[in-house]
Amino acid sequence: MERDFSVLIVDDEDDFRSTLIKRLAKRKIDIAGASGGEEALAMMRENPRDIVVLDVKMPGMDGIETLTAIKKQHPLTEVIMLTGHANIEAALEGMEFGAFDYLMKPTDIDDLLFKLEDAYHKRLLHERKTLQLKKEAERKKMTT
Repeated sequence: MERDFSVLIVDDEDDFRSTLIKRLAKRKIDIAGASGGEEALAMMRENPRDIVVLDVKMPGMDGIETLTAIKKQHPLTEVIMLTGHANIEAALEGMEFGAFDYLMKPTDIDDLLFKLEDAYHKRLLHERKTLQLKKEAERKKMTT
């Protein structure tokens, strides 16, 4: 089954990232990978993605900084935080900054697929709501 959404995996662990990319590509997901926050932001500028799966703990720009920048530049992009057991607090903090949800590493592929689909549905709802609000604002302008 072809899925309609695009995903960016951001994780500094090359093996983990490449394995996740291969497993999701087999499931017909439009997928790309970045090794850190700066690279992810550059990729999002070139080719925005519907969903970003973002590691909390990375060298340089960490997950929370990256999340904040993504949400500022691409407010409709949903972000799923990835965390190890020691970083649950950081994942919860990410949700305060607008992350859709979080998953523990290593993550079960079926759990990840379920979260990706949920995140995409949330994004679609936000897009529809935004479009509806724009149409209502234009109608009000025309009547005044």
